[in-house]
Amino acid sequence: MTQQRILVLGAGELGMSVLRNLALRAGSSALGISVLLRPSTLHSTDPVKQREIDALRTLGIERIPGDLAADSVDTLAALFKRFDTVVSCTGFVGGKGVQLKIARAALNAGVPRFFPWQFGVDYDVIGRGSAQDLFDEQLDVRDLLRAQSRTDWVIVSTGMFTSFLFEPSFGVVDVENGIVRALGGWDHAVTVTTAEDIGRLTTEILLAEPRISHRVVHVAGETIAYGQLADKLDTFTGRSFERVEWTVPQLKQELALDPDNGLKKYRVVFAQGKGVAWDERQTFNAQRGMAVENVGEWMRRNLGANERALAE
Repeated sequence: MTQQRILVLGAGELGMSVLRNLALRAGSSALGISVLLRPSTLHSTDPVKQREIDALRTLGIERIPGDLAADSVDTLAALFKRFDTVVSCTGFVGGKGVQLKIARAALNAGVPRFFPWQFGVDYDVIGRGSAQDLFDEQLDVRDLLRAQSRTDWVIVSTGMFTSFLFEPSFGVVDVENGIVRALGGWDHAVTVTTAEDIGRLTTEILLAEPRISHRVVHVAGETIAYGQLADKLDTFTGRSFERVEWTVPQLKQELALDPDNGLKKYRVVFAQGKGVAWDERQTFNAQRGMAVENVGEWMRRNLGANERALAE
């Protein structure tokens, strides 16, 4: 069996999940797995970074130095050239232009298959000119991939990471003070998936037979309305959460006063409700009968200790 050489870009929350799931399949599927990390990460003396490197070594994953933000397209293309599949798990942390640079490098390298960083909302439905300007670059990447046929590509649309829905800075759920805020309205919905499930589902999509090719694949842990989220929090905590509605005009006004605030950009996009939620029944995981973690299960796994602390 010919070995399939896979390069994962980044080893953050999603990157590590993809790497762990690929490593689980390496023996049976003849996979050679590598990860691209910044040289500063590879040589870091920070104990946390050292543990992460040790974990990669234990999984049998090759560590390759590279800097997606600083390296040129040609430099990255030279790194990508020896791989059959490149999976980008870098997120938006590199800033504007990085996702397009990675895509161009993959195409210039002639990589047979490419999974770009599109693990989020459905950018085609949202369209250009949204409040979150980074999303236009995601559409540039899609246009670039669709305009060629040499490199196969797959986009995995996951919705919001479940943990981000509960991120205090995002403002939707304030567990400590017992507040839920609806973005745009209580019947507005959002699709969420955990990073662990995204890593598992991406691996299954990558290895699926017959091969998935040149298409957007939707997955979902759960599609939930903000009213349903508030009800679940009431039931789970035994408290009555205060309900606050953040309307689109209100959120747009707040963004106008703070136009560089990334979180406020996200709030407007999600409040507008386009391309941020889809029918769970039409997803890859539902059609394959794959179990995923819903919002209630995530709360039991992550909020249990916090709730006990609040009760004491």
